Amino acid sequence: MKIRLDNVVKTFDTFRAVHGVSLDIESGELVALLGPSGSGKTTILRMVAGLEYSDGGTIYFGEKNATNIPVRDRGVGFVFQHYALFPHMTIGENIAFGMKVSKVRRSPDAIAKRVRDLLRLVKLEGLEDRFPAQISGGQRQRVALARALAVDPKVLLLDEPFGALDANVRRDLRRWLREIHAELGITTLFVTHDQEEALDLADRVVILNEGRIVQQGTPNEVCRAPNSAFVMRFLGDTNTLSTTVRAGKALLPAGEIDAPGCADGPADVYVRPNDLDWALDGAGIPASVRQVLDRPGNRRVIAATDQGDALEFDVAPETEVRAGDRGMVRIRRARVFPAG
Repeated sequence: MKIRLDNVVKTFDTFRAVHGVSLDIESGELVALLGPSGSGKTTILRMVAGLEYSDGGTIYFGEKNATNIPVRDRGVGFVFQHYALFPHMTIGENIAFGMKVSKVRRSPDAIAKRVRDLLRLVKLEGLEDRFPAQISGGQRQRVALARALAVDPKVLLLDEPFGALDANVRRDLRRWLREIHAELGITTLFVTHDQEEALDLADRVVILNEGRIVQQGTPNEVCRAPNSAFVMRFLGDTNTLSTTVRAGKALLPAGEIDAPGCADGPADVYVRPNDLDWALDGAGIPASVRQVLDRPGNRRVIAATDQGDALEFDVAPETEVRAGDRGMVRIRRARVFPAG
């Protein structure tokens, strides 16, 4: 089922949460809405679901205008962050609930078979007689997804479904959800503020800020070609160096960096920690080490340039470096955007 949003607007009292968003989601595509708190991503999801109505614009499901269709008639499955399972019902009863109250009548045997099939799909066979309090958070979220799938939705909507889980469980569930999507091919809209989650899961990432789409593309496109300082900062750790652009070049103590499309004047150079190299001598930006943080796979170095700019970068675990060391930081790749 293809979804299209055409200039959709939503205002709460005097606050406009969504400013004329237009977006096409292809049939079978998994799209992540990514942005900070208050960027409008959950409001967009709720308008697609029919839990909120837009104040302007149109929402299409296929060729059908779905803008004012009630949530019950939209054919969507919804998975929330906090499971929303019925605590007094067993796992099997939770999954069966939507089928029992649906307008589409199914026999008890058909419902029981569907529950068994879904438990097998979400790898929870044999747990149908347990209650939600008797299983883990990750298992509850699998049950919530099985319940959403039970009614054969045309569209699957997920609102930060892994936000209440610890990091290891979230990583496992991301891989599992990607496999489920590949198997079922349901058009899926996924809301998160977790960059890693969006990039791991989505076919396409839509980045929002203050109710507007600021960039969209494949994970590769938004990571490798951020179109603004906001996107660069939002998509992961980044260092910022003050500079001046002249004739398409950003001027730094280490030399010049290409700044295509950037007008002459004050600018900032943005560099990911893994795009910086450390050496005791040679070419580069002179810097002093302030702190070294040991991590399982590397060492994070916090340094300061002679101009006072802070830098963070990673070195191999065996690298000998300590607070007070002087050396040179070399930039392997960077992006330049106007200051401000």
